[in-house]
Amino acid sequence: MTEDFYCDEVLSGRTPIKIVRETDNVLAYHHTRPFWPVHIVVIPKRHISSLLALEESDDQLLLELLAVVREVAKEVLAEHGACRVLTNLGEYQDSKHLHWHVSAGAPQKGTRKNTKRKEASGTTNSPHFVAP
Repeated sequence: MTEDFYCDEVLSGRTPIKIVRETDNVLAYHHTRPFWPVHIVVIPKRHISSLLALEESDDQLLLELLAVVREVAKEVLAEHGACRVLTNLGEYQDSKHLHWHVSAGAPQKGTRKNTKRKEASGTTNSPHFVAP
């Protein structure tokens, strides 16, 4: 997997996607390898490595990004009765491009990635995703 799947594959057009919503600066699409039955990814079209890399000059982009996350989450909630919204940081962030997951349903079998980040109990702290 590349360091930035979203720029290298999705935004370049190399990997086909099913778009959920798109603005001038934000893209929401169905995950190419979903962890949950409903799994939508929301990304800025401009490279930003993570939530912690945002700068003051990115405030408008962040507002637009969160507006799309909110709209998608509202639709998922209305259709499925529940929804989760999350982003990953550090070792949990496989692709070094800011992205949010909007999802619903129980994890699908065979989608959990083997990882060194297992706790003593043998489970991971949070869902960890296979390459987007």
